[in-house]
Amino acid sequence: MNSAYIYDAIRTPRGRAKESGGLYDLLPQGLMAVLFDAVVDRNGIDRNQVDDVILGCVTQAEEQAANIAKTSLLYAGWPTHIPGITINRFCSSGLDAINFAALKVQAGQAGMVLAGGVEMMSRVPMLSDKASVFLDPKMAARCQMLMMGNGADLIASQYGVSREEADCIALLSQQRAARARDEGWFSSIIPVENPVRGIRIERDECIRDSTTLASLAQMPPAFAEPGAKGVDALQLKANSELREIQHIHSAGNSPAMADGAALVLVGNQALGERLGHQPRARICAVASICDDPLTVISGCSAAAQKLMREQGLTADDIDLFELHEAFAATVVKCQRDLGISEDKLNVNGGVIALGHPMGATGAMMAGTLLDELERRGQRRGIVAASGAAGTGTAMLLELC
Repeated sequence: MNSAYIYDAIRTPRGRAKESGGLYDLLPQGLMAVLFDAVVDRNGIDRNQVDDVILGCVTQAEEQAANIAKTSLLYAGWPTHIPGITINRFCSSGLDAINFAALKVQAGQAGMVLAGGVEMMSRVPMLSDKASVFLDPKMAARCQMLMMGNGADLIASQYGVSREEADCIALLSQQRAARARDEGWFSSIIPVENPVRGIRIERDECIRDSTTLASLAQMPPAFAEPGAKGVDALQLKANSELREIQHIHSAGNSPAMADGAALVLVGNQALGERLGHQPRARICAVASICDDPLTVISGCSAAAQKLMREQGLTADDIDLFELHEAFAATVVKCQRDLGISEDKLNVNGGVIALGHPMGATGAMMAGTLLDELERRGQRRGIVAASGAAGTGTAMLLELC
């Protein structure tokens, strides 16, 4: 079997998912076109030799419908013979896109694949696809498809996470992200021009520098209302050891909705010879799993556990972890389940601060991990992301 390597990993800045956000005026296809051009300029690839494009996108509706991987290529004027496929494993989609690209390379089906994801949550809001498993209460109950925040509150109840502890996690995410931004450590960012407003977006917009524990404490619980309408009862029935669900998550300690896109150049060893430069990292192993659907976003921890168990690794063997901050309680769960020290986990902040453009987040996290491993002169890292319904994917990377 061939080895699969990452030759480059780039992303746009994350824009606020509002009309006032810097990326709002751009189509999602236009955002991808920026990255397509950049990956060519940075690596000297021949576009005609790209074998496939695989993109994650969660809300495949309206402007993001109709296989945005292929339509983005057409929008960007790339050769029409390149296929494209769009995948949805909820919020791990961008990471799964890299995995699927690696599988094609390892199987000898491709020598060069572009993988990543895109989500413009300002233009195509979450649930724009009108999925009945989320909107129809009877269907949701039958499929155990709960909203992510309610799963996070269940995790908080199971692990005894207090509101104060959750807010401290959110504040640390903000502080670390602000420092990394100011120090220029997010080196994978490709600036984006917004011609409608005549502005250039160069930095992540979602980081809230003014955040304090006091400001976080003032925010009301965000998921108590759906809990009272039957979600709490469903979760308590399945978790008889709990007396109540603690609703500790607010807008301040939850992921920030965002716009953004990411692109990763995956190829075999021969691609490096054609490009004239070495790969940045080798994709060593991947694990996907589904945890308890009622915890919704616990798959990140479960997938990382599975990966480490299969590879015979402990947290001591890993230099850095880039794990999905899918609400503050999941950070506690990941640390306890995996035995991770705070100085190895999301050292440049996570999606609570940086923002969570759902289909792109996993690929963005992979790039952030590579940037920081290279900056520190370290070698081995794990990136993992949660999706809805308990799904999760984890990937082990080693620098070359």
